[in-house]
Parts: sequence; structure tokens; C-alpha cells
Amino acid sequence: MFSRRSFLISTATTATALALPKWVEASETEYDPTPQEVRIRKQFEPGQLLVLPSSYYLYYVTEPRKAMRYGVGVGRAGLEFTGAAVIGAKREWPSWRPTDEMIERSPRTYAKFVGNRYIQPGGPSNPLGARALYLFQNGRDTYIRIHGTTQPETIGTAASNGCFRMVNDHVIDLYQRVPIGTPVTVL
Repeated sequence: MFSRRSFLISTATTATALALPKWVEASETEYDPTPQEVRIRKQFEPGQLLVLPSSYYLYYVTEPRKAMRYGVGVGRAGLEFTGAAVIGAKREWPSWRPTDEMIERSPRTYAKFVGNRYIQPGGPSNPLGARALYLFQNGRDTYIRIHGTTQPETIGTAASNGCFRMVNDHVIDLYQRVPIGTPVTVL
């Protein structure tokens, strides 16, 4: 069984092995989700997305040694996604329905979805927000998304059911930058 402890240890080990970007300074203590250009190690190729859930940041590598950094909310304990994927689909103002597992875990939260096939249309009250990037592995939907949110206060926390949440304006910016097929690595 893969425990939270083994996940944290493997994440720390992987982060150390990859030699995280030099621009991260030990004195940096305040989390800043504002999109900004940062320097990154040269082993990360332009055009790829890198997500570091332990620091609550997503990086879009724009050119050698440079990336746009965005703040994200990540999956709660036990619901974390790691590994490699690609952007397999993109949607503006996506519709949404919680997975059966989400409904089973929290039937009161998702009461309007219990016992039916209701799909919430896209719009300002939809939990996926303004844009969604759908992560695929081996041509199959993982049901993990990089998406906007109606709860921007959760950015910089572990609050989702596994997806990566972004402020709506930030996910709109990212959406315009990344094409379908963009590789995504989540450490």
C-alpha cells in the first residue's frame, strides 16, 4: 500500500534528485500564487508543464531555463495524483459531474448528483471554473484536471479531489499558452 508517508518521502527524494530550480531561496517563506516568470533548471524542456504539489506551484516551461510559475490547489491527502500525462482535451467553461467515487465519499456535498445523471453546465458557478485542461495517460482520461475554481481561497492548499485548481484568470492565461498534447509531469 502506498501511504501518505511513503508519498512524501518519495516526493522529497525525487525533488532532491531533480535539483529543483536555483531561484528557490531558503529565505523565501511567503507563498505567492501570482503568475510570474522564473528561472528553472535546464533539464526541463520548453513546452512542458511541471507540477510540484508539495510547493503548490505549476510551471510552464517557456524557453530553456525559463518558466511561468502559477499557484495551484492540489489533491487532499489520499487523493494526490503523480506521474506523467499529456493534455488530451481542453474546454472553455466546461460542464461537470463529480465522479462516482466523489459522490460515494461525500454524498451530502454532492446530493444533487445522487441517483441521477445530472451534469452541471459550464458557467461562473461551475466548480471547474473558466477553463479546464484534461490529463490523459496512454490515450485515456485520468479524470484529473488543471482547472479554474469557484474557491480561489483554496489555492496554495491541499483541498481538491485530486485535480489542480487555479485562479480563473490564471487558468485562462495558461489555457491560451498550452496546446493539446502538452506533456505534464507531476512530482
